Amino acid sequence: MRRFETVPTVDEVRRATPLDVLLAVVLVGVVVALSGVRKHPTHAILADPTRTPGVLNPDVTQANIHATICRHGWTSTIRPPSDYTDKLKRKQMRRYGEAGSLSDYQEDHLISLELGGDPTDPRNLWPEPYPRASQVDQIENELNAEVCSGKLTLAQAQQREDDLKHTQG
Repeated sequence: MRRFETVPTVDEVRRATPLDVLLAVVLVGVVVALSGVRKHPTHAILADPTRTPGVLNPDVTQANIHATICRHGWTSTIRPPSDYTDKLKRKQMRRYGEAGSLSDYQEDHLISLELGGDPTDPRNLWPEPYPRASQVDQIENELNAEVCSGKLTLAQAQQREDDLKHTQG
């Protein structure tokens, strides 16, 4: 025969002590604090076609891609200094309504340097949050490879990049 335990009465249930309440409050606080911690924002920002329509570098043409964008290391010769992009990033983050650390964002070129975008024109730059910025960098490199291999024209790749950043961030 099975023996059933009796359910404790209200008087038999242990009452919470002030220490129990304190521990519960601390635990809830830790959980809430940790759930809000993120290294980078998780959203994408669409480039605004009015603020960031994209601007081309007049020194890059289909005729000279092998001397410019297809030459290893060429973009480092035209990349703007970080003090310029950080100042612009701060200003544009306010305009785009973004908050947070500058390091959570990359001041990205709408038309990338790898595809003949203007390096310093503010109309070709906007604050793109990580990790999306890193994902888009990979796409830019793939488009560059397609242009340099002849699979896409420079104009086709630039249009794809424009479409991507205005519709998907």
